[in-house]
Amino acid sequence: MQTATFGGGCFWCTEAVFQVLNGVESVTSGYMGGLLKHPTYMEISNGDTGHAEVIQIEFDEKIISYNDLLLVFFKTHTPTFLNRQGNDIGPQYRSVIYYHSSEQKLLAKQIIEKLTNERVFKKPIVTEICFATDFYEAEDYHQNYFIKNAGKPYCAFVIQPKLDKFILEFNKMIKSELSS
Repeated sequence: MQTATFGGGCFWCTEAVFQVLNGVESVTSGYMGGLLKHPTYMEISNGDTGHAEVIQIEFDEKIISYNDLLLVFFKTHTPTFLNRQGNDIGPQYRSVIYYHSSEQKLLAKQIIEKLTNERVFKKPIVTEICFATDFYEAEDYHQNYFIKNAGKPYCAFVIQPKLDKFILEFNKMIKSELSS
C-alpha cells in the first residue's frame, strides 16, 4: 500500500470522490500542515493554525497509480483559487499536495507543469506542494461523512452533484480508453 495526502477544500467532498475509486483502500479525513499538535475541527476552522483540511489515502499502486490520483485531484476541485473552494473560504481550504516521497513530489510538479502548458485552467494553478508532516485524523463525525449523511442538505446539494459529475466524466473517459 502507498499513501497520498491531498487538500482540495472541504474534506467531506474530497473524501466522497476518492472513496469510489478502484484501488483506493481507505480515505481518512484529517488535518496537516500546521503547528498545533492534535488539532480539532474547532481549532482549525478559524484558519490561523496553519492546518489544511486533507484526506489521507491508502491505495494499491498495482490497481491505481499516484499519477491517476493526481489527475482525479485536479479534476475535482479548483486549483486556481487561493484559500477557497466554493463557499469554503480560508487557508484551511487551500489546494495542497503533501508528498510522501521524492517521486510523489516530482510527479506533482510534472502534472502542474503539464496542466499549465496545456492551459487546462484559465488562471494560474496555486496548488502548494509540501512535504507530508504529521497527519491528525479528524473527529469521528467527519469520517465517511457523505456515506453516513447523504440525505443532509450539504451532501444532497454540494457533494452529490460533484460526485455525479465526476462519475459521469470518469465513465466517459474509461469508455474512450477502452474503445481506442
